[in-house]
Amino acid sequence: MQKYQVLARKYRPQSFQEVVGQEVIVTTLKNAIRLSKVAHAYLFCGGRGTGKTTLARLFAKALNCAHLSDTQEPCNQCSSCLEIMAGQSLDVIEIDGASNRGIDDIRQINEMVGYVPSNGRYKIYIIDEVHMLTKEAFNALLKTLEEPPPLAKFFFATTEAHKVLPTIISRCQRFDLGRISITQITSKLEQIAKDLSRDVDPDALHKIADLSDGSLRDAESLFDQLLCFQEGAVTADAVRQVFGLVSDEYFFTLDQAFHESNLPFAFELVNHLFESGKDLGHFLTQLIDHYRLIALAKTIGEKGLPPPSSARYMQTSRYYTQQQSLILLEYLITSESNFQKSLSPRIFLENILLHIIRTKNRIPVEVLVRRLSELEGKLKEEPKIEAPPVIPESKLEIPQVLNPIPAVAPPAIPESKIEARPVLKPIPTAAPPAIPESKLEIPPALKPIPAVAPPSTKIGEPAIVLPAEQMPKKHQSHYDTLMRFAAVELEGSLKN
Repeated sequence: MQKYQVLARKYRPQSFQEVVGQEVIVTTLKNAIRLSKVAHAYLFCGGRGTGKTTLARLFAKALNCAHLSDTQEPCNQCSSCLEIMAGQSLDVIEIDGASNRGIDDIRQINEMVGYVPSNGRYKIYIIDEVHMLTKEAFNALLKTLEEPPPLAKFFFATTEAHKVLPTIISRCQRFDLGRISITQITSKLEQIAKDLSRDVDPDALHKIADLSDGSLRDAESLFDQLLCFQEGAVTADAVRQVFGLVSDEYFFTLDQAFHESNLPFAFELVNHLFESGKDLGHFLTQLIDHYRLIALAKTIGEKGLPPPSSARYMQTSRYYTQQQSLILLEYLITSESNFQKSLSPRIFLENILLHIIRTKNRIPVEVLVRRLSELEGKLKEEPKIEAPPVIPESKLEIPQVLNPIPAVAPPAIPESKIEARPVLKPIPTAAPPAIPESKLEIPPALKPIPAVAPPSTKIGEPAIVLPAEQMPKKHQSHYDTLMRFAAVELEGSLKN
């Protein structure tokens, strides 16, 4: 039975032209060989599965190749290339920095570095995960890197360059490997599927490339797992089943619920995910990616969307405004960090979906400020209403309908027809008989009204009666009224 080899090892690049996504670094290394400007130490930094160790091996193979091509590609047929490919070369020594991280391991390297290569041109040491070395081991390596033997080369690879001592980095040529794009990973997976004679849906390859997060090795491992699950044609549904992904239809249905303000859909969706055993955290990650694509559709357009679902996203993005898509994307990114700390992820996810649906009827603060600013500008631009000019009275014209009606003189009546009315003669009044003053009696009702003490008069003191001329005005009017009534009563009693 032939031993199976995983895709990540089977399709590892064996020449510079097979390296994916690192064209700048490949060009630099090939020019260094062509111009004979090879340095004594190189540091390859980057994320997992981007080709750090692969580039170090290819560079070592090219330096020791006996039949190097004109394009600085190793022949992969000479004894040196075959030994390096099999991992049996005495001139290219690979060391795991995580397992051999002590000062004694570095001392052993310092003792062997001076030996002459047995088969190739250079003695090459490849230390993977070099950041795992101890501080003492780094310090023991400084002197060798400062003054290395002419035939010794050091190639370091690490995913965490910030943990490497600055004194080590300053003695190396550093290359930072970038993440591999989704398009490049998809193209590589298509070549593998074609070589294996497997029919694979392009949408499935795109989802695998998206899950790999820029790592070609991770993408090849996921594709290898998928091929074991399904023997026939590989579809996007198979990718969702194997890796626990949620169908895109759920997200498009959520967009419809957002458009209709359908709040119960949030509880229905989370309940379905919970009962079907889906990973809620993974669903939240897909939800963020979904709204990222909607934000791209609202800001960039169809050219910023992946080809398999660009038309669908352009259609569903009509339910959102550009401001809403950006606000929701920012909210989901903030919520993702708090999701892992939540004691009840199910309720937390329900609250997230409810917030998304309720955002439909909310006006952002920025929009309100902008509208108020626009309204204020319009009010400033409106012309002011000026008062009409004052017209002198001499120039005022009375409308015809308001002309005064001329007065009509009453008809003249002849004096002969005027009858004089008899004039009522006044009745002579007899003079009242003179009554002596001694017999005059003042009626009880007409006795003088005792004066009221003013507010300043104290209790027990005699009241001060002021003359009428010295009374206040309000009291004077009251006094005059009483005197008039008294005079009338007196006159009547005298007549009687």
